[in-house]
This record gives sequence, C-alpha cells and structure tokens, in this order.
Amino acid sequence: MQTVLDYKCPACGGKAEFDSASQMMKCPYCDTTFDVAAMEEMDQVLHQEIDGDELQWQQQTQQWDENEEAQMQVFVCNNCGGELITDGTTAATHCPYCDNPVVLAGRLSGDLKPDLVIPFQITKEQAKEALKQHCKGKRLLPKNFYTDSRLEEIKGVYVPFWLYNAKIDASVRFKATQVRHWSTSNYNYTETRYYSVVREGSLCFVRVPVDGSTKMPDEMMESLEPFDASKAVDFRTAYLSGYLADRYDVDAEKSIDRANQRIKNSTIETFRDTAPGYTSLVSEHSNVRTQEGETSYALYPVWMLTTNWNGKKYTFAMNGQTGKFVGDLPMDLKAFRIWWLIWTAILSGGCGLIMMLLRSMGIL
Repeated sequence: MQTVLDYKCPACGGKAEFDSASQMMKCPYCDTTFDVAAMEEMDQVLHQEIDGDELQWQQQTQQWDENEEAQMQVFVCNNCGGELITDGTTAATHCPYCDNPVVLAGRLSGDLKPDLVIPFQITKEQAKEALKQHCKGKRLLPKNFYTDSRLEEIKGVYVPFWLYNAKIDASVRFKATQVRHWSTSNYNYTETRYYSVVREGSLCFVRVPVDGSTKMPDEMMESLEPFDASKAVDFRTAYLSGYLADRYDVDAEKSIDRANQRIKNSTIETFRDTAPGYTSLVSEHSNVRTQEGETSYALYPVWMLTTNWNGKKYTFAMNGQTGKFVGDLPMDLKAFRIWWLIWTAILSGGCGLIMMLLRSMGIL
C-alpha cells in the first residue's frame, strides 16, 4: 500500500510540493516556500488534533415547597405573552416590557426554584435620576423629551439567568503572520512570514450568564453586564416582595449552545493573549472539553422604565445592582439636519483651503 502525503500550504491552503532546486516545500499557487522539517511537524500536529468540542453539563435543580408556591402568583400579559411571578400581595400590575396591564393567571406550579439571587441595590428614585442623566448632554435629543415625556411605568424585575460553572481543558491552533515592509529607491517590499501557533491549557469559568427570557433582548442584557455574581446569595422568597420576577421561557438545555459559544470565544481570546508579537493571529482549530460542568438558576435585578413621547413608547433598562443604564432615545431630525449642514460646510471649507494651499505651493 502506498501512502500519499498531502501537505497544505499554510498561506493559501494549496497543495505544497517538494522543490528540488531550493530543497524546500513550495506552493505552486502562491510560490511560498517552507522548511521540510517544519511542514512535517505541522502535519503531525494536524493529525493529532481532536475534532469537535466536548461540553457537557449537569444541572442543579431545586423545587418550590408547598408554602412557597402558596405565596407566589403568576401574571400573564395578554399583549406580549410575558409571564411574571410575584408575591401573593400583588393584586394587579403592568408588564415591564410592553406596559400593558397583566392579569392573574394562577398559582405557581412546575417551575424550578432559583438557586441564587442578586438583590436590588439601586432604588426606584435612583433609577429615575439615571434616566435624567441618560438624557443629559444629548445634543440631537428633542429639547422637550425629558420634560414632556411621561414616565408611565417603572418596575423592578428579576430576570432569569442560567449560570454555567466549568473547568475547561482546551487546545487552540492559530494561523499567525509577521509582516515586514521596507523600500529601496526603486521598489517597495513586503515580506510575510507564516507560523502555526498552538496553545494548550486549562481554564476555570464561574457563573457564565445566559439570559433565560425571550422578552428581554439578549443585546440589552449583555449591554447591562457585568453583574457581580460574587454578591449573589441563596434565594429567599422575601427578595421578591415589592418586585416582579420574569418567568423563564428558555430552559437550561436550550441555553447551553449560547453558554458553550461564550465559553469557547473567551477561551480562544484568552489563549490569543498569550501569543503577542504577531501581525495577525487567526484561530484555525480549537477543541474545548469540560471536566466539571454545572448549571444553576439565578435571578438578576433590572429596573425597566417605560416613557411615552409623541404617542410612541420608549423602554429603558438599568442594572439594579451596578446602576448601568441603557436604552434608545429619539432624534430631533431638524437638529440633525442643521448639524449635518454645519459639518458639511466645515469639511468643504477645509478641503477648499487645502486645495488653495497646494496650488500656492505649485503642487497642483
């Protein structure tokens, strides 16, 4: 049986062949040459690589006891379908996501009990002041937005999160380049050297968060991060008094893919930081394996603020622990047009002055 060796060019991916003139491996497509020993070592690395990640998780689950279930109520929003959990003293409320009235659906049943909760650290008054500061200094914001807009609803909501703890063993191979430029009196030269950089090691991830609610956009929740998970405490129903808790509609199993992607991306970036000195460093292959993967369920605090201005609703969110504030604001189109005309005139005038200067110097 004959063995056919197929060495791929690290530069372009073409099939490299031995060049008798240079006594090196040469790619017939990009003319890049490589040392024979280096190509053989690279081929051994490729054959030893393990394809696919191995990320497995064990979920820690708790159930509500009968007394806790009796104290909790479930509210349903007829507009967006959101389900909210609150203590038994709440008679009626509004949906923090769409501001519609919600109706009592019944007692809590079938849900997992949270393992952890980060209690609210920011008060309602502080959340209102944060909205004012968020509007302050925005030149393209309509001048009367904050004074004329009506703060229709401000609700403290515990958003469900799945938290993932894991010890990771990983190996990552990067395609790296070092680029050098120089010039002579007649030519400009560029030299590109290619390297295969392999990094292996172990990492520990603690409480990687994944939002378990479809009503809360992932982009908004990630904008509110980070939450300080070290301040989380064991869940008690008393923490829900005066607040709402969003009922998770994405379970831990469905959230695993996103958790795996966040862990994998963080692993690659961490390994990338251990290889400085290259012009570029691109991940070509990775293998990430969990040693001890555990999942827990937590509630994180978020203030939801809803305003109404010119017949349109605007929703803002605030990290109830750190005070970080996010939300889109309306734009004054008239002010934007004036701003655009001013800057166009400035840039046009600047270009005109440059042209006049170049003509006076005889360059044009």
